[in-house]
Amino acid sequence: MTFPDLIPSLKSSLPQLRGRLLANELLAPLTWFRVGGPAQALFMPEDESDLAYLLARLPHEIPVTVVGLGSNLIVRDGGIAGVVVRLGRGLNDIRMVPGKRVRAGTAAPDLRVARAAQEASIAGLAFLSGIPGAIGGALRMNGGAYGGETKDILLEARGIDRAGNSRVYQNADMGYTYRHCGVPEDVIFTEALFHGASGAATEIAAEMARIAQARAETQPRSLTGGSTFKNPPGHKAWQLIDAAGCRGLMVGGAQVSELHCNFLINLGNATAADIEGLGEQVRRRVQESSGVTLEWEIKRIGQ
Repeated sequence: MTFPDLIPSLKSSLPQLRGRLLANELLAPLTWFRVGGPAQALFMPEDESDLAYLLARLPHEIPVTVVGLGSNLIVRDGGIAGVVVRLGRGLNDIRMVPGKRVRAGTAAPDLRVARAAQEASIAGLAFLSGIPGAIGGALRMNGGAYGGETKDILLEARGIDRAGNSRVYQNADMGYTYRHCGVPEDVIFTEALFHGASGAATEIAAEMARIAQARAETQPRSLTGGSTFKNPPGHKAWQLIDAAGCRGLMVGGAQVSELHCNFLINLGNATAADIEGLGEQVRRRVQESSGVTLEWEIKRIGQ
C-alpha cells in the first residue's frame, strides 16, 4: 500500500530538520526478516538534538515509531503510518569512560560495544556479542544472552520523550524485569552508560569466541529475528515448541527452524503475515499441548 505523502508538510513545519526524510520507504530491507511494508515517513536523524527537534514540534496526532537494526522485529505488510525514526549515524558513537565504563549511542550494534570493551580490557560486557541488534533494543527489552542481561551492566540511559524532553534514567528507573523495560514506550533512548570490571583482553576475546561458536552451532543464520518467544517461568520456550511437534512447521514461506525451534525463518519468499501467522499457530499448538501460553519476544508493528 501507499500512504499519503507527509514529507512536504513536515519540511514546511520543521525547517531546521537536518536528517533525511523519505516518503513511503520500504522497511523490509531494514529488518532481518526482510519483510514488511513502507513507512509513511522514514526519518534518520543526524544526532540527538535533531531527533529532539522533530519530537518537540511534530503534531501529536502523527504517531512515531522507532526502529534500530531491525533484528527482533516484524514489520507487518501494510506498513507503518506516521513517522518511523531509524537511529543510525550520529547516535552510534562508542567511547571509554574512566572507571571501566563504556558510553555508547543506542544505534551502536551490541557486538561493536562488546568488542570495544574487550579491546579496552573491560570485562562483563562480552555477553552483548551474543545479542543481535543495537544498544537501543537491548535497553528497551532488557536484552540478554549467555548468562548476562542489560540490567546487570547498565548504570544509566538517556532518552527523549514525545514532547522532545531529554532525561537521564538511572538503572533503578528502568523498571527492568525479564525482557521488559518499564520506561514509557514513547521514550526514545539515545545513549547508555555501562560499567564493567578489569579483565584480560585475551580472556575476554576467548569468551566472545565461545559465544560466537555456540551461536553458530545452535542458531540459524538465515533470515530470522532471533528468539521468537520469551521463556515462560520454569520452562524453555524451545522445549515446549518441540514437544508440541512444531519443529519444521511451515506457513507459506515461513518455517520454524529445525536447528533451534524458538527461531522462525523466512525461506526467501515469506510475507510478514506468513511469519506472524506461523508464530500464532505455534502458540496455539503449545497451549493445546502443555497448557502454557507463549509470549512474543519479537516485536510486531504496523498494519
